[in-house]
Amino acid sequence: MKNAIVLLSGGLDSSTMLAIVKEKGYDPYCISFDYGQKQSIELQFAKKAAYAIAPKAIHLIVKIDLKIFGKSAITGDIEVPKHRTEAEILSGIPVTYVPARNTIFLSYALAYAEVLPANDIFIGANILDYSGYPDCRPAYIEAYNTLANLALSRAVQGEKITIHTPLLQLNKTQIIEEGLRLGVDYSNTFSCYSPSIDDHACGGCDACTLRLNAFKSMKLEDPITYSRR
Repeated sequence: MKNAIVLLSGGLDSSTMLAIVKEKGYDPYCISFDYGQKQSIELQFAKKAAYAIAPKAIHLIVKIDLKIFGKSAITGDIEVPKHRTEAEILSGIPVTYVPARNTIFLSYALAYAEVLPANDIFIGANILDYSGYPDCRPAYIEAYNTLANLALSRAVQGEKITIHTPLLQLNKTQIIEEGLRLGVDYSNTFSCYSPSIDDHACGGCDACTLRLNAFKSMKLEDPITYSRR
């Protein structure tokens, strides 16, 4: 078994990615982040997904504070957009973008990879459903991969570090299809940016819209609970 670091949010994408990592024969070490996000309920789903998909996985929850910087509907006082069309969602950088989030998350993954050790890091970046996020672009991943191989002591001594993005070119429907093929139970996932007070998905934010539309396109019922669909 080879060790792999898996950035696991508890959402549909990263849970599917964890199943892919397992199929590839890796021993997964999952990291989730409590970073001041409004949808902190996702951390409970991350743990459920981790142990449902990879019962022997190590799962860490790292606490950091990105609220201190603000300027995101996920961590600040900005309202989460609701009921937008897919065209509107993909039209530019949304207010749900958290500044430098993937850069920060990947830096923790590099530290973990250094000490395990692990040569492979998996992140659920996707350019089709989240094309407005600058830290989901192929050029960004390639640049960070270059940085990783310059930054770690093991890398400069000859060990190659690879950042994998198996979902990069897949749309949400294709991601769900892949997950179902691998036996992912999507009731153990949560994708909402604006959960209700009883921790149900709102059904109207961009993440809910993309998720619900994908299940609908497959003529399937999304198994999680929504306050409104």
